[in-house]
Amino acid sequence: MIYKFLVKPSFDFCFACILLCVLIPIALFLIFTLIIQNSGSPFFHQTRPGKNGQLFTIYKLKTMRDTRNQAGELLPDKDRITELGKIIRKLSLDELPQLWNVLKGDMSFVGPRPLLPEYLPLYNKEQQRRHEVKPGITGWAQVNGRNAISWQQKFEYDLWYIQKQSFILDLKIVMLTLMKVFKTQDVNASGQITMEPFNGKN
Repeated sequence: MIYKFLVKPSFDFCFACILLCVLIPIALFLIFTLIIQNSGSPFFHQTRPGKNGQLFTIYKLKTMRDTRNQAGELLPDKDRITELGKIIRKLSLDELPQLWNVLKGDMSFVGPRPLLPEYLPLYNKEQQRRHEVKPGITGWAQVNGRNAISWQQKFEYDLWYIQKQSFILDLKIVMLTLMKVFKTQDVNASGQITMEPFNGKN
């Protein structure tokens, strides 16, 4: 309990401050490059549910163009992602702006990944428990398959983490995340850029 409510939030804030200072040169380079490549904003932002289902704005580096078809609809992700975007995603550098979310207290370094708000009414009672803790930049599901596993497996891993969370487990998840980033494992699901939408059944 002490770790969950006192130590972990303090660690999140301090570590986010340190990382922001260390990674500023890389972040600035990517931001300016993306401004030129995207001919606009280098950031992608979206509303996501956090702890207790409260909505917040999550930030990422924008890895896809806003290319649309003749009907005005966005093209599939695989047709919009840029070559630089592919590299940024493989190295998980698109998550860098979420350090700001951690500083604000919206997120933690470790926890269930925040999903889309339209999924909220689709969860069953057990799946809703993923909102008992702050969402994370990385989590137990991310180091056990990320986009390469099913929705059911993701939820099972999220619930297991909520029940078992501790300093040792969080440290293990961070170390495994770094290993996967360097190996660029489990970024896509079955060759797709992102997972199929959750429909309450899959």
